[in-house]
Amino acid sequence: MKIKNLVMTVAAAGLIFSAQSSVAGDTLASIKKKDSVTCGVSTGLAGFSQKDEKGAWSGLDVDVCRSVAAAVLGDATKVQFKPLTAKERFLALQSGEVDILSRNTTWTHTRDTSLGLNFAGVIYYDGAGFMVSKKLGVKSATELDGANACIQAGTSTELAIADYFRENSMKYKAITFDTSDQTRAGFESGRCDFLVSDQSQLYSLRIGLKDPSSAVVLPEVISKEPLGPVVRQNDDQWFNIVKWVVNASIEGEFQGVTSANATDLKANGKPGQKRLLGSEGDLGEKLGLSADWAYQVIKQVGNYSESFERNVGQDSPLKISRGLNAQWNKGGILYSPAMR
Repeated sequence: MKIKNLVMTVAAAGLIFSAQSSVAGDTLASIKKKDSVTCGVSTGLAGFSQKDEKGAWSGLDVDVCRSVAAAVLGDATKVQFKPLTAKERFLALQSGEVDILSRNTTWTHTRDTSLGLNFAGVIYYDGAGFMVSKKLGVKSATELDGANACIQAGTSTELAIADYFRENSMKYKAITFDTSDQTRAGFESGRCDFLVSDQSQLYSLRIGLKDPSSAVVLPEVISKEPLGPVVRQNDDQWFNIVKWVVNASIEGEFQGVTSANATDLKANGKPGQKRLLGSEGDLGEKLGLSADWAYQVIKQVGNYSESFERNVGQDSPLKISRGLNAQWNKGGILYSPAMR
């Protein structure tokens, strides 16, 4: 029996490797041929990736997809969005169903080393936290011993909460759901005492409650959850493109380049601005893209600050402060390597 199981395991691993190898390689050429980027997003999370009543997608994760399309195809609208649950997301990327996964996904050691995937940067520094009903009168997560927890299955939050309760000699009962909407509904119906998720998601889920004021987010942040886009391994060019598209958005904010002034600065800006926007240097050539790839990203989608404030910040219903996601010289840890 043990030998049979081992053979089956080796065979399964071979199939997975074969499947990954068949889709790895020249992603850029494939995208140019079909003239669109296929992007895996969430099934609906306010501020990150959600579809309105007209079918239009918006959010911080969605802006990454649009930025990649702007850089590669010169048109931020050339994106096909694929809604994925947390359990579906990695297989969809591994199998080639999507070109990039931009779905509030935490960068971890295991995911980066054992799934045949590469994380291309961080677009939101987050951490797991707790949301409880105000009527419980709970002020701290340390008061949740023996409580029921609503958790979305297939997320890094599952291990984070297990570690936290174990470290604090507490117990809990996990009630899992496939989607964030189901998790919120379970919490709202009283199936659990608290909901645990990344803090950014807690704010998103809270505004979706019938009465957002009925719930409170507790102060504890129990884990590090750096969120960012993911691509397949064995395609260094595509990995570099997505990575530097993320960096261009961050660097654009740092250098004061916005969607409104990008055209002027491309012609009349400082050396660093002109290099970023492609009127000087050869950054585009090194990526296999046009000289104005970063200009297209910022002109069509905006720099990081524009995307943040529009989707999750002060210009959005979430009203999340920049915090750790402020630039490194403004009290945060957001940082792009030099664009030169």
